[in-house]
Amino acid sequence: MSQPEDDLPVPPGFQTIHHGGPYFAALGPVYGKPAEDGSGTQVVALRVQHKHTNVLGVTHGGMLATLADCALGMNVVLQRDPPQSMVTVSLTSDFLSSAKPGEWLEAHVTIRRQGARLAFAECLLQVEDRVILRASGVFSVTGREPVKPRVKL
Repeated sequence: MSQPEDDLPVPPGFQTIHHGGPYFAALGPVYGKPAEDGSGTQVVALRVQHKHTNVLGVTHGGMLATLADCALGMNVVLQRDPPQSMVTVSLTSDFLSSAKPGEWLEAHVTIRRQGARLAFAECLLQVEDRVILRASGVFSVTGREPVKPRVKL
């Protein structure tokens, strides 16, 4: 059965992201576009759907944390030269508001530091100017072969 949010348009400039594993894909469709601040980061976004909600009808905290973790991880990998496989060491999140089905939810990432083994970054999940979640993450290089970025926006 189709949900009303299925028919809402994707904002201009966003393209479908074909990245990540099956868990990330289950959030989708997920979209991305280059951040307008010139930082080289990617804004990761999705249209909140019924499947993203809890029993109260608002975004589930686990979904919000997953989106933030994926946006952070994707951006720290893409900002490394060459890109390297990384895993989350720490993720801290503050739930400040909620989003409802039909709303356009964007993840804006700021890379704070990229070291030889660790990366530090912050993320704001927003619906327009309303901040839904604030997160910070620490990521570690896995030591595996460098990965080729699968996000081309």
